[in-house]
Amino acid sequence: MAENPDAPDGRDAMLAERRAMVETIVREVGWSKIGDGSPELDPRVLEALVRVPRERFVSSDLRAEAYDNRPLPIGHDQTISQPLIVAVMTHLLHLEPDARVLEVGTGSGYQCAILAELAALVLTIEVVAELAADARARLEALGYRNIEFHLGDGAAGWPAAAPYDAILVAAAGRSVPPALLEQLKPGGRLVIPIGTDAFSQDLVLVEKDRDGRTHRRALFPVAFVPLRSAPPAGP
Repeated sequence: MAENPDAPDGRDAMLAERRAMVETIVREVGWSKIGDGSPELDPRVLEALVRVPRERFVSSDLRAEAYDNRPLPIGHDQTISQPLIVAVMTHLLHLEPDARVLEVGTGSGYQCAILAELAALVLTIEVVAELAADARARLEALGYRNIEFHLGDGAAGWPAAAPYDAILVAAAGRSVPPALLEQLKPGGRLVIPIGTDAFSQDLVLVEKDRDGRTHRRALFPVAFVPLRSAPPAGP
């Protein structure tokens, strides 16, 4: 669970801003039914959003904007996702407290922190070494001990620790990577943006039934950075 070292007197200086952000998300989901058509998100997801200090996952010059309901740049042509989308994608996974989750695209570490608040173990993969190192330092400083960090090609997943109860991909692929489908446990759920560019993407929910068959639904338009493969190893 996240700690708040920025508040030496024990008070959370930005708790009110986080609560206001969550209220905005609740209102938007209520009228739009974005995601699976439900007007309400899992209360555990909303509680996690209140606990995790989003201001710790952006640069100091953007902290005043940390609780705006929009994506923000984190460098390396990457972004921290809009809080509404983080909430909806997490909700769609239907996480249980004993869940093992694979996250593709660590980025700033914010989505990873939300998952770690809800699941027993999160394995997260990032292809950009600088982002991976920064996210690890940030999450460990906040007190998370149920996260494993890996540097590499997220489209290949992490087969050594498979299968996973849930997989979340925080970057857009042209299709669902076959390796991720293989690593998803029967009865599991995978959420991923699919599309060839930022103007033609849909968030896709993949459910694997108990017999191993997959069922896919395109839910709503999104705009994510593309899923990047790791560069080939040198000689």
